[in-house]
Amino acid sequence: MNTIQLECFIAVAEHLNFSRASQALKITQPAVSHQIQSLEEELEVKLFRRTSKSVSLTQEGLQFLPDAELILKTAFSAKERLGRHESLIPLEIGCHDRMTLELLPGLFHQLALEFPLLRPSVRMVPFPSLLGLVENQKISAAFDFKEGQKKSALRFKALSSAPIACVCTPDHPLAQYEVLTKDMLQGNLVVCSSRQVPGHLFSIQSRLIPALSPEQRYFTDNIDTAFVLVKAHLGYTLYPDVPQVRDPGLRYIPVRDLPEIAFGIYYRYDNDHPVMKRFLALAQEIFQLATA
Repeated sequence: MNTIQLECFIAVAEHLNFSRASQALKITQPAVSHQIQSLEEELEVKLFRRTSKSVSLTQEGLQFLPDAELILKTAFSAKERLGRHESLIPLEIGCHDRMTLELLPGLFHQLALEFPLLRPSVRMVPFPSLLGLVENQKISAAFDFKEGQKKSALRFKALSSAPIACVCTPDHPLAQYEVLTKDMLQGNLVVCSSRQVPGHLFSIQSRLIPALSPEQRYFTDNIDTAFVLVKAHLGYTLYPDVPQVRDPGLRYIPVRDLPEIAFGIYYRYDNDHPVMKRFLALAQEIFQLATA
């Protein structure tokens, strides 16, 4: 598949006429027909219905049109950047919940001021997949909780130590306490999938579940939906408390006899790009200012 094929396909799709498409492209009609035919052979589908009087897109042609436009636009954009000798700086950060996303606007804003060619992006990824994506250089770095990872290619930049907290509404019976213990936890429990919370936390939740009746258990796919149920006054949940990403409408009460979990950023040990160094420094500054 090449840009000439795509240009011919898009031109015929726009004009629904091979003759007018060839005029717009300033090449011969047989050349346009040849490019369309070779593209159809490569894709193994018919893109147009042709009769002696009309041309129309097939269902496959309709499906392929937005892809063709995107591919062609990307190719031309890349060619233009290379022609200007610009070197854009990609930075894709992985997160596992929407609360962590709140850390990124300020970070990206400051980085973009210092590195105008920065092109940041974000990927929402379940816990088990985050570190693999960083290790395989599919994303630049990831916010995560440290749990004895053994991936030698990665480094962990600790930003804070997060106690396991009971997260509930301000009017929940447990909200009256400043500190809790495991024995004090009572009422309906909202439990997240093991793919959406740290493994250590999921094991704690799993030990609490057998003592609850089926009516006291709520299961959700991720922490964001768990918080929705908590806000609906259906129960409490357990989650590491990182003050910088707290939901302002909820109470976070530390459970003192549960171990704390380090929260920070995973990145490859060989990623010494100035943008990554600055990203790590800015993230640390945010957490230091919040605790000062």
